[in-house]
Amino acid sequence: MKTPIYTRRDFVRLGGAAAVAGAATKAMLLDPPALAGQTPTGGRKIRFVSIGSGIRGCDLLRSARKVPMGELVATADLYEMHRKAGLEAYGADVPTTGDYRPLLERKDVDAVIVAVSDHLHRAIVIDCLAAGKDVYCEKPMSHNVADGFAMVEAVRANKRVFQVGSQRVSNIVYKKAREIFASGRLGEVTYIEGHSDRNSPSGAWVYPIPPDASEQTIDWKAFLRDAPQRPFDAVRFFRWRCFADYGEGVAGDLYVHLLSGIQYVSGINAAPKRAQSSGSLTCFKDGRDFPDLLATLYEYDGATVNLHCNQNNAAGEPIIFYGKEATMTMNGNTLSVAPQDTRPQPEGYALNGWTAAAKKQYLDDWNAAHPAPPAALAEVETYSAPPGYDDTADHLASFFRAVETREPVAENEVFGNHAAIACHMANYSYFHRNAATWNADARTIEG
Repeated sequence: MKTPIYTRRDFVRLGGAAAVAGAATKAMLLDPPALAGQTPTGGRKIRFVSIGSGIRGCDLLRSARKVPMGELVATADLYEMHRKAGLEAYGADVPTTGDYRPLLERKDVDAVIVAVSDHLHRAIVIDCLAAGKDVYCEKPMSHNVADGFAMVEAVRANKRVFQVGSQRVSNIVYKKAREIFASGRLGEVTYIEGHSDRNSPSGAWVYPIPPDASEQTIDWKAFLRDAPQRPFDAVRFFRWRCFADYGEGVAGDLYVHLLSGIQYVSGINAAPKRAQSSGSLTCFKDGRDFPDLLATLYEYDGATVNLHCNQNNAAGEPIIFYGKEATMTMNGNTLSVAPQDTRPQPEGYALNGWTAAAKKQYLDDWNAAHPAPPAALAEVETYSAPPGYDDTADHLASFFRAVETREPVAENEVFGNHAAIACHMANYSYFHRNAATWNADARTIEG
């Protein structure tokens, strides 16, 4: 006689256990905070200037328009068209200049938004801090490890408010995720995964070169500053993320969003102990220094973090926290929490090598030890931000509020430096073809 092979479902059915339906889904819409719409309690707006009004600088100015507690009083940029675009983005006719330094001398300026290429962050931020200004600095905070620590020390020496511009830290979806993580509902989380993928020339920073780009319209010397000197090159000016002299590639442009989100939700506020990268330059072989595919495995205390960024396939930007009790996924402005089915169940697969009599005896014993039917599986919960939600406006609002109250911000210089170090470690490992280890005492990457 042929011996039947039983599945786990067969065992539950044969043992008389009640079938349990799949978990239901509960969807909720999150309410945006009123922070972006508040005016200063002291009655005076926070007066700020913007240094850099290129792509991201204009995005910030558009979002700043939604934050009544701030008031733009001047802008600076090295390129003539950017200066005009910045005024259009904010919708105000304020003074604009190619040299930011005179703006720091103004006594009526409270704060500065710095949205320039990575290699200029250190010098400009330190100039702003020395002038007594609070600073919002775009991500990644630093271009290299030494720059990051110099900025941390300058913030502390000048006792200023400093916020890094990875806006997910102020996103209402990420705030909900942080609340859920802290509640312990996910159970032990030892593995976190995230990726940010694109599939277009623009997603790989192959931006068009404006027809008027020249040494007459761009201050090339000021752009290079401390970078290696070379003849004017419009490609390097507009596509600076591709080149190690000025940017950090996919790690600095995309990893940093994933890392800052993971740090904020999980409460991790440290550099990883180790990073191992692999990748390739497959599609965009245009003279750039960085790969268009990068994958990195990070080792943090208590958690392994797996990130990848691919500029050859668009697969979204999810971050997934794998917990023993539930899986939490953030993708765009949506969050879901799906319970893991950890209810007791009789063994199935391993018993395929048992006789029918032994299987029956096992099942009888198991049912006797578990007389009550299993509880219903918890609901899958989803949370979403409302259409049109602007987390950059909330992030700017948190900065302006801190400028007024002098209260600490979540994404301060320490938080931002840790995320940036992780980016630097990813690149170090890729280019050195070896694991990158963080030496906290020496403040260096080794490997």
